[in-house]
This record gives sequence, C-alpha cells and structure tokens, in this order.
Amino acid sequence: MGSTAAHGNEKASRKVSIEKTILLAFIVALFIKIFILDFMIADGYSMSPAIKPGTILVVCRVFYGIRLPGASTYLIRWRVPNTGDVVVFYTPLGEVAVKRLAEVLPGGKFFALGDNASQSYDSRNYGPVPKDNIIGRVLGVR
Repeated sequence: MGSTAAHGNEKASRKVSIEKTILLAFIVALFIKIFILDFMIADGYSMSPAIKPGTILVVCRVFYGIRLPGASTYLIRWRVPNTGDVVVFYTPLGEVAVKRLAEVLPGGKFFALGDNASQSYDSRNYGPVPKDNIIGRVLGVR
C-alpha cells in the first residue's frame, strides 16, 4: 500500500508541475503580446499592394520605446519614427490603422499615408497624428 500512496503523490506532483508550466507559459506569452510583439490582421485596401486585407502583421511594440498598455504617452523613447516606416497607430478618432510615415513634423506629430491613395483614409483626411499614438512598427508581413 505504501508504494501506491507514493505513486499517487508523484502523479499529483507531476500534475501540479504541468499546470504551473502551462500557467507560466501563458503569462510569458501575454507579456510578450502586450509589451513586445503583437500580431495583427490587416483590414482594408489602404496599403495595397504591399499589405493586402487578411495579411498578418508582426508589430514590434518596443521599436520606438516603452509604453504601458492604455497609456497615452511613452515612458521611455529611444528611437523616433522615420519617413518610410510602416507603423500601427491610433488615429485621432481612436481607430487602429496601419500606414506609412510620409513626414515627421515638428511638435511631435507625423503625417501618415496609405500606399493606395484612392482607397486610404489617412492624414489627408484627419491631419497630423501625435507620435505618442504609435503602437509599434511593422517588422514583417505574412
């Protein structure tokens, strides 16, 4: 009987260990998604032909600095956006958009344009956007 109890304790211990591993993996993945890398799906034709609807975007949230979720400004900024960067940002209306930086303006703003001008709702419509609205830079598409 003693070996059966020991075997049962070993199974219970192994189950707890697996649960802890799964929980830790979930926490690490959530941390990475919220603070470092995010995956988004493009919607619309404003960036065609480079980015078509349904394209998966790999977005680096820490490319320009560190920003807490829900914060309206960066805590630390180590890089400024450059003309030509493809970024994901909040428009002045609060919508998430992906566009190419056409020009960085004084006063901490940028002008964002879609590659497909006839299909793009961008800075030509809503004007310059604060740099702090940038969620991250697009690193790749799939």
